[in-house]
Amino acid sequence: MKDILTYKGFIGSVHYNSSDRVFFGKVEGINDLVTFEGTTVDELENAFKFMVDEHIKDCEEEGIPVEKSYKGTFNIRLNPGIHKKAAQLALMKGITLNQLVQKAIKREIEAELK
Repeated sequence: MKDILTYKGFIGSVHYNSSDRVFFGKVEGINDLVTFEGTTVDELENAFKFMVDEHIKDCEEEGIPVEKSYKGTFNIRLNPGIHKKAAQLALMKGITLNQLVQKAIKREIEAELK
């Protein structure tokens, strides 16, 4: 699993710059670019939490959504062989390819949250 931070339902990516010897990241899943950094893990975590709180406060003051909106649609690229097998499996199950993909994603999410 990728290194991430979580706070109040937000996810922060985590990276390390060896030349500057600093941890840095950005708040994911929002419409703005909100970054944070620290030279220790504690500094990084505190900076992330501070920036999430600031983002929420700024959005509330401006009356804009705190999170990115998701339409419920996205394009996916598959290896043609996997695409064929998925389409065939969906047909055999009597469901659409979309329903098959949705079930697979739901199963993956539920397995990760256990």
